[in-house]
Amino acid sequence: MLNDRLDRLSDYPFRRLAELLGPARPGDLVMSIGEPQHAPPPMVAETLAANAGGWGKYPPLDGTPEFRRAVRDWLTRRFGLPEGLVDPDRAVLPVAGTREALYLIAQVACPGAWRPVALLPNPFYQVYWGAAVMAGAEPLLVPAGPEQGFLPDFESIDPAILDRTAIAWACSPANPQGAVASLDWLKRAVTLARRHDFLLCVDECYSEIWFDAPPAGALQACAALGGGLDNVLVFHSLSKRSSVPGLRSGFVAGDERALAAFARLRSYGGASTPLPVIAAAAALWRDETHVEQNRALYRAKMDSAEEILGGRFGFARPQGGFFLWLDVGDGEAAARTIAEKAAIRVLPGAYLARADEDGVNPGRPYIRVALVHDLDTTRDALWRIAAVLEG
Repeated sequence: MLNDRLDRLSDYPFRRLAELLGPARPGDLVMSIGEPQHAPPPMVAETLAANAGGWGKYPPLDGTPEFRRAVRDWLTRRFGLPEGLVDPDRAVLPVAGTREALYLIAQVACPGAWRPVALLPNPFYQVYWGAAVMAGAEPLLVPAGPEQGFLPDFESIDPAILDRTAIAWACSPANPQGAVASLDWLKRAVTLARRHDFLLCVDECYSEIWFDAPPAGALQACAALGGGLDNVLVFHSLSKRSSVPGLRSGFVAGDERALAAFARLRSYGGASTPLPVIAAAAALWRDETHVEQNRALYRAKMDSAEEILGGRFGFARPQGGFFLWLDVGDGEAAARTIAEKAAIRVLPGAYLARADEDGVNPGRPYIRVALVHDLDTTRDALWRIAAVLEG
């Protein structure tokens, strides 16, 4: 049975990219992976050093009261939540980045006695698929293309299937397309999850990289609807918000029953966050100045992308995140040509999607380009990509 599940896992996108392009060459510019290259805030090194004594202690899986309160305060402030909606001791857990949590939560949501349905957008962050398969669920791909505004339409699914659903993943701002779910969209998704009693997992790790208005959040939808945080979890990370992917620090917050079960699971297989890291993370969640500066850097790069690519290659300025989702006709062919002629590695969109019932992979025409480097490097790279694509 385990081998059957492993066989259903497609190769991870970056392994497929290595097979397509071969190993990176000296001088190649990597724009295929969303690894922020901005300098981390100085407070990270300062707080790690000030709390160095914590390296000699086993860290608790639930972090520290200071961390949980910092997260509670940030969520309340950022999303305009009513005081008391988020209990820092029952509705917040630190995690080693959102990938760990987004994967492991399926083990909590999916019962073992029957094969439930797991909903995920198509295209999608590949961890969702792997989590569903390895939890013994039946992944159901929900179209999230331009016709759907790049967000999955869960309401279009047969109610009988929704009754079998145990978990659904959504991402806002979306990876790879940068679409942002409105508060109304989130309220409808929460209502659906409660009506059919499944766990709605909203990946909000790009929520602080936006260009016109801050994206709404799923807990904000819970506050608007009433009913506490039932059936909803949100996942946040410092990797993008604070440019510290190597810190491996995030949190999950929401439904207290789900988090209690998740805490039990993580006591066996979860990665606890070292105390110096927890202290640095708490300091980052309390500070917005570095986030505003970070956002301004991404806004400048997105302005450049619009200047250089606007009106071509299906360019549409994303509402959030730092990816471009460009329609180039054949993503694999374009990625290969860009690597050969411009020494830039981008990711074929097909590697972030799976074929639908008609055998069509909705990501096939696209490439994903990560604007993670400094402005000058990014502008030069975009001009080179444009020149290659223009042929």
